[in-house]
Amino acid sequence: MAWRSSVWSCRGFGVRSNVNFLTSKLRGHRFTFYTEQRCGFKKAPKKNEPRKVEPEEVGRREMESAGRSKGPSPLAEPVPTAPPRSFGRLLKPLVFTVAFTGCSFGTAAIWQYESLKSRVQSYFDEERADWLEKLRPQKEGDIRKQVNRWWNSLSEGQRTVTGIIAANVLVFCLWRVPSMQRTMMRYFTSNPAAKDLCFPMIFSTFSHYSLFHMAANMYVLWSFSSSAVSLLGREQFMAVYLSAGVISTFASYICKTASGRLGPSLGASGAIMTILAAVCMKMPEAKLAVIFLPMFTFTAGSALKAIVAMDAAGLVLGWRLFDHAAHLGGALFGIWYITHGHEMIWKNREPLVKIWHDMRTKGPGTGGNGAP
Repeated sequence: MAWRSSVWSCRGFGVRSNVNFLTSKLRGHRFTFYTEQRCGFKKAPKKNEPRKVEPEEVGRREMESAGRSKGPSPLAEPVPTAPPRSFGRLLKPLVFTVAFTGCSFGTAAIWQYESLKSRVQSYFDEERADWLEKLRPQKEGDIRKQVNRWWNSLSEGQRTVTGIIAANVLVFCLWRVPSMQRTMMRYFTSNPAAKDLCFPMIFSTFSHYSLFHMAANMYVLWSFSSSAVSLLGREQFMAVYLSAGVISTFASYICKTASGRLGPSLGASGAIMTILAAVCMKMPEAKLAVIFLPMFTFTAGSALKAIVAMDAAGLVLGWRLFDHAAHLGGALFGIWYITHGHEMIWKNREPLVKIWHDMRTKGPGTGGNGAP
């Protein structure tokens, strides 16, 4: 290869330099440039120091290329800049999991108390509204009336999960905003190697990066919503769903830390597995079918056994297609809650409800026993 040199001059200062382009090897290597000046001093070559890449940025790049999540895991390889794995970092997420689960069921118990208290008043309000509706002249093509008619045609379970689906769609749209990528990676993906460990445990339950992943999860949630809410009730269903999201994420934290495969995950699969397992445990003889193969039916009990076996095998064999630890943790929590958790948690809510009742009934115009 010919050597090349160039001479340039600066009229204002009369400085002249020769620039020699020296090459090291010609095959597969970058060229290295050295500059020699007439004053005799040699300028030291610049060192190309690698730019420090934060774990959030690495996860975002991998997320954009893969587009997979707590269904498919978004990272194919562990984060290279992750800190050494340590089970001591999981103490804070453990405390958060216990506290959040307790708050979820406590809030659900108070919510149910308030719902029962206002049910009689709501009944009379609805009767009065129907009577006024008959007197009011009807408007053809009233959009609000059509929306109300559609809403009233839904089951209680479908109305309950509508808000969950809307939240998932909103978070999915936020993933498409370029300026939100750093925030989404920090708070809406769960990663045991990340700086923030607690709040992403619940936020990632409403987070999907792939449209197919979100559509599949929301379809399963919609399909099982009527059965689950009829078995548990609206308030208990919400407590189980939110707690399942945190518990399944904590199970994922444990397995990732133990295996050393530290990477971000997201999705509602763990919480949905809890709902699916609870319904299958309560109705094991119910007939289920796959949407693409409606001619093949199987019992709910058989489906639950197959799902647990598949996720257990994937966890042991190290499959990377899904976050099998989160799926398995969610399914086991659903099984435990139906067999033991309902008796231990929900049926012992009376002391909390009594305290709330005393707080509500005691006021400036009430006596010591809560009576006016």
